[in-house]
Amino acid sequence: MGETFRALVIEDHDGKQQANFKDLTVADLPDEDVLVEVAYSTLNYKDGLAVLGKGIARRLPMVGGVDLAGTVLESSSDEFKAGDKVVVNGFGLSELHWGGYSQKQKVSSDWLIKLPDAFTAQEAMAIGTAGYTSMLCVLALEKAGITPDKGEILVTGAAGGVGSFAIALLAKLGYTVVASSGRVETHDYLTKLGANSVISREETMGKGRPFDKERWAGAIDCVGSKTLAAVIAQINYGGAVAACGLAGGNDLPTSVLPFILRGVSLLGVDSVMASREAREEAWSRLAADLDKSLFDDMTTVEPMSNLPKLAEQILKGQIKGRVVIDVNA
Repeated sequence: MGETFRALVIEDHDGKQQANFKDLTVADLPDEDVLVEVAYSTLNYKDGLAVLGKGIARRLPMVGGVDLAGTVLESSSDEFKAGDKVVVNGFGLSELHWGGYSQKQKVSSDWLIKLPDAFTAQEAMAIGTAGYTSMLCVLALEKAGITPDKGEILVTGAAGGVGSFAIALLAKLGYTVVASSGRVETHDYLTKLGANSVISREETMGKGRPFDKERWAGAIDCVGSKTLAAVIAQINYGGAVAACGLAGGNDLPTSVLPFILRGVSLLGVDSVMASREAREEAWSRLAADLDKSLFDDMTTVEPMSNLPKLAEQILKGQIKGRVVIDVNA
């Protein structure tokens, strides 16, 4: 039967998705070309939805966890060999393909990249999809010509994983960062990460008009919906917003005015299906630009057994920074 290992498996129970811990063998894993001994995974908003059976898993049974970091045990791909340290972000893990909440996992070599020497597996998952997405957003702003001398950069949903890393990265690169958060208790944390100032969620909304007073040279938006619309309305002439989240909703109640009268750019950032070239660029820049001394303030490590409780907390907005999941605890 083979050696067993632990995984969090989402299955159908009376027409509803439900996650339970199960013992699996390698024979139970998907037919992919690289077997990875998983060290750590992460907790993202999407993970919370998956663990609580909110319809993220589009195939059942499904192992949750959109991120994983570990060591290659076996590979039939020429690109990877046993002993390689690797990381996966996205690519439909926990939706279409089995993910990181398992002590072993088989994944496609097309999804893997080699982990930069600068990071341990735990640090890679402290970064996870959140930090990697933040770096993609920063790169998008840079490529749009939004340099530090242009003015203040707003980060919405600032106390979450993406927002936390966005603040740290922008601050390290010399930008003047304004953090927007709905939680007063996070203000000291955001300032420590590098925010020059912190404003309330209500202040971010301004007057809620589709065309408002110019205020920001650029922004990284993790919220979507009315928040993103309000931010677009306040972007300076020629500015840009990198949009990567929908915690506030997937609608966008705005008008064309900021785009055609101020030349504002809305930069969509997708971290799930990004090319290997884009992934490697982002991870290379993270290795160069991320201040690892911030990990202690941004990160908590939790055992996989705590996932059901943690999933409820992240959906209620009660998680600050990053949660790394130790799949072997």
